[in-house]
Amino acid sequence: MSGVRVLVGTRKGAFILTATEARKQWEISGPHFAGWEIYHINGSSADPNRLYASQSTSWFGQLIQRSDDGGVTWAPVGNTFAYDGIPGTHQWYDGTQHPWEFKRVWRLEPSLTDPDTVYAGVEDAALFRSTDGGQTWQELPGLRSAKGNLWQPGAGGMCLHTILLDPLDPDRIFVAISAAGAFRTEDGGQTWRPINRGLISEWELPDSEAEVGHCVHSIALHPAQPGVLFMQKHWDVMRSDDAGDSWHEISGNLPTDFGFPIAVHAHEPNTVYVVPIKSDSEHYPPEGKLRVYRSRAGGSDWEPLTDGLPQRDCYVNVLRTALAVDKLDACGVYFGTTGGQVYASADSGDHWAPIVRDLPAVLSVAVQTLP
Repeated sequence: MSGVRVLVGTRKGAFILTATEARKQWEISGPHFAGWEIYHINGSSADPNRLYASQSTSWFGQLIQRSDDGGVTWAPVGNTFAYDGIPGTHQWYDGTQHPWEFKRVWRLEPSLTDPDTVYAGVEDAALFRSTDGGQTWQELPGLRSAKGNLWQPGAGGMCLHTILLDPLDPDRIFVAISAAGAFRTEDGGQTWRPINRGLISEWELPDSEAEVGHCVHSIALHPAQPGVLFMQKHWDVMRSDDAGDSWHEISGNLPTDFGFPIAVHAHEPNTVYVVPIKSDSEHYPPEGKLRVYRSRAGGSDWEPLTDGLPQRDCYVNVLRTALAVDKLDACGVYFGTTGGQVYASADSGDHWAPIVRDLPAVLSVAVQTLP
């Protein structure tokens, strides 16, 4: 029987939750790296036993951990993230130029075909790649050449938080950066270009339709149609049907178009999930009701999914990498909250139940579907 492994990064350690295909009884392992912030923990689809974790604190700095046995044991690997050449400067909050400085790894994205190849999205925003299982890291500097001097931090820092690998074209990669926008490469990371046409940031940018500078919170795609992208922006839920060359809004009847994560159903390319949050200053669900919203039509027409979720006095947030889906026949959907709950639905969002409660604030959720 198949199963799932849910990888949860929190403010004070990582947790690994496993279940059979029924997804009714869960085993909980952790905390791994207790007391450390785990910005992201992710697993390889080429080798389910290969896991990578980004471990950091403001005191001890950044450390990359690797497991070769599904999280039973861990060992530190390479931790040198050096910008290529002279890093130069980027825009600061006040509009002045500020030197590029490495702070932490926000995202780890293993290759779809090689467990030893893994990408890292970092703050200050850049993309790194390792081809030796995380022992050494090399920057793909062409990304920062895409008007990097005009990028500036969002409220949470200038982070490269999303990496999407095209399963049909190994040379095509999408990334998203707060607050710079979305970018695409067609040559394996040598050259990049902004893909932000159609994004409008009237409250954030002097030029609301600028080529870069947009605060993109997350992007997602379905493997069967990787040219169709879905985006949760600082404000607005967006869709592109041409690999990011142009975007149009699909916020439709959502109660608010502000939020952080977005995900696509494993088997239905036009079924999309978001978690609306009241505003950029009030990071909690509208009316204190925790609702995941689903569109089965690729956006615009949304339905609230509430069965099993608290519908009063709930003031948690769901962060940009804290929503994920599995690949089982009955697609499972998972999300974690800043209140320490991890909720799961084994029927595409129709019904929800907490896998675990009272963890530290959840920073990330990733899912492996196990053979």
